[in-house]
Amino acid sequence: MSARNTQANKAAARERLRVERERQAKKDRARRQLVVGVSAVAVLAAAGGIGYAVVQSNKPSQWEEASKATTVTAPKNTTGTNGTTVVVGKASAKKTLELYEDSRCPVCATFEQSVGATVEKDVEAGKYKIKYIGATFIDNGAPGEGSKNALSALGAALNVSPEAFLKYKSALYSAEFHPEENDDKFAEDSYLLKVADSVPALKGNAEFKKNVEDGTFDAWAMKMSKAFDDSGVTGTPTLKMDGKKVTTAGSDNPPMTAAEFTTAIDAALKG
Repeated sequence: MSARNTQANKAAARERLRVERERQAKKDRARRQLVVGVSAVAVLAAAGGIGYAVVQSNKPSQWEEASKATTVTAPKNTTGTNGTTVVVGKASAKKTLELYEDSRCPVCATFEQSVGATVEKDVEAGKYKIKYIGATFIDNGAPGEGSKNALSALGAALNVSPEAFLKYKSALYSAEFHPEENDDKFAEDSYLLKVADSVPALKGNAEFKKNVEDGTFDAWAMKMSKAFDDSGVTGTPTLKMDGKKVTTAGSDNPPMTAAEFTTAIDAALKG
């Protein structure tokens, strides 16, 4: 082989090597660009996700929006501003017993289980009317949403009838259905509807069910809760007649048995 051919072969080999190196360099650059691009997308996606989470966390909750609502749908059988006056009983009854309760309140449950039937009997007999003022303060301390949600559901029951309201309130406080204070079962619409199945007027009632699930009376519940806050009452259950607290004789506590209640209410009716 001549020296000329040998040099030509070496030159060709060097050219092939150069071309191969350039080709590999292009592949390496393309790979680096792809990695950088994917990383940038990942960073942007993460930033977007964080941004979305921040926006979502700063959005007012369902109940915050309800509390700020300027238009309130009030249940039937209510009066007053935003329908926050709830009076149940015969128009002929001369006296009105104000009853302040929080649906999650364990002491209210004890009161209702011991005295509730007597209250209903008295109301049916026209002995006095009941003015109900619902609270939601336990949701702040426990915490949770059950007091608010149950109050909204009570509005849905009141929308059916005053009798359905009283029966549903009794069922919510019953030993069968009332949860422990820290158990936020009333926050679940499905549980509230389960309780409602024990009330004939509410069982299978499509309008009641829709109002509970749609939160039709959420804003009303928050206005009612504010009425409680503005009342100056600081605990539940609280009973008042003619602006005076109805208590067990010799104490500042509400009557917690039927006998104590009858004695206290009879004294209040005379006062």
